Amino acid sequence: MHSEPLLNVADYARAARGIPPKDVIDYFEGGALDEITLRENTAGWERLKLYYRVLAGVGKRDMTTTVLGQPISMPIVVAPTAFHKLACEAGEIAAAKAARGAETLFILSSLSNTAMELVFPPSPGCGATRAEAATPRWFQLYIYKDRAITLDLVQRAEAAGAEAIVLTVDAPGLGTRERDARNSFRLPDGLVVENLAPLGKGGMPEVQGSGLAAYVRANFKDDLGLDDLDWLGRSTRLPVVVKGVCRGDDARRAAEHGAKAVVVSNHGGRQLDTAPATCEVLPHVVEAAGDLCEIYVDGGIRRGSDVLKAIALGARAVLVGRPVLWGLCVDGEQGAFRILEILRRELDEAMLLCGCTKLSDIGPWLLRPG
Repeated sequence: MHSEPLLNVADYARAARGIPPKDVIDYFEGGALDEITLRENTAGWERLKLYYRVLAGVGKRDMTTTVLGQPISMPIVVAPTAFHKLACEAGEIAAAKAARGAETLFILSSLSNTAMELVFPPSPGCGATRAEAATPRWFQLYIYKDRAITLDLVQRAEAAGAEAIVLTVDAPGLGTRERDARNSFRLPDGLVVENLAPLGKGGMPEVQGSGLAAYVRANFKDDLGLDDLDWLGRSTRLPVVVKGVCRGDDARRAAEHGAKAVVVSNHGGRQLDTAPATCEVLPHVVEAAGDLCEIYVDGGIRRGSDVLKAIALGARAVLVGRPVLWGLCVDGEQGAFRILEILRRELDEAMLLCGCTKLSDIGPWLLRPG
């Protein structure tokens, strides 16, 4: 398909740019306002240096870990991102199959182009082999102004077999994404927000500028508070993960109100521009709340060495979003799977060269001189 081999995430990003229409690539790649936080997310990981250890007798690397008690083959999971059918025809099903093939967690966005019941089919019976069993699967949730709509989503996610609810808290409104405004971004004919379609919230309004921004203004609860987190905890039997944390005190407060994990995230630089890079925030969140809940991080992860740095700073796992979308654009399920395997291979190499056999060997010592 391509004249040169695609060896890394950046290769896939470049290849993807020639495939969907410009407004789709701009939607996937863009950030808020001047896109400073968007750039800093990636640059922050690049600036961190690894003070590797030698003569460490490194054996075969073990990257396995757990998220909320669920085993995964590596600390790299698929972040919730919207509108996968803009990337490839199979959409979210392709991404979920890629995660399953990589034996890692898939998190489905509320704003998917495929209904959750199709992405999360019922689990096989007790006689199923490990190879047939579904991967860990979580459902990402926005709180709608209409609480009945939100509750319906939660109950359907439970019934469909989701194993956790990931509540995004950094989007009471949509940060201004000027690429989308210039492109008048909206879903093309034939695509809708499938999970919300039965509730009358599947389409975007016809407006000047970003149709998604208008959709968020019309539908998302803009006065989110701890009472909403408390309500969600009472409304589901599933563990709640809070995504979009930028401060240690917020992380601790979320955990004290029932969150079993938090995701250090600035929404991929798409919300508040000049928010700090996630690698800068992560140590503060770990210090404030690491004794109360699990800590994950997303934003700008492009190399396996970035994953190792995140773990060294105290994260249990990283979430990757745009790289998976680029993989979907280039080669559907296989492209997304290849992205995950590239990051796995790079993490394995980084562990070898840093003197680490297992994830618990990775610590803050790697980021400072001995």
